[in-house]
Amino acid sequence: MKQVITLNINNQDYEVLVTPMDLLVDVIRKTVGLTGTKKGCGQGDCGACTVLIDGHPELSCIKLAVSAVGKKITTIEGIANEDGSLHPLQEAFLDEGAVQCGFCTPGMILSSKALIDRNPNPTRHEIKTAISGNTCRCTGYINIIAAVESYAKAVAEKEAK
Repeated sequence: MKQVITLNINNQDYEVLVTPMDLLVDVIRKTVGLTGTKKGCGQGDCGACTVLIDGHPELSCIKLAVSAVGKKITTIEGIANEDGSLHPLQEAFLDEGAVQCGFCTPGMILSSKALIDRNPNPTRHEIKTAISGNTCRCTGYINIIAAVESYAKAVAEKEAK
């Protein structure tokens, strides 16, 4: 039985028609049309589908869309600056060469953003822990960690001023 629900995605409300079993990743990608969220393994192992829900990273491939009603969902598209330019964390990923195929990048960035939003000066261990649910098959993680460290340093310097 289908029902209409309202999802707040990137600070915009979307009324969508879903079944009780529709996955959030499918609604975001197919119904809303935000394809930055990737559907990788489909079973919560790779992290490509990571979105922020009320500021916390969650796997949208194992989350029912109906369970996200009343929550604030942020996808990779939602962290861009108001003028449409890239978020500084996205820029750091580019600057540090942390993007190769790009499939894991949205989940890596959102997991890292959630960490730095709550802890602007994370240790390398904390960064590794924050991205541990995201699998990258290309970069070996070194440049990804460097990008997160670079962004964290910039945030800490900005807050110190």
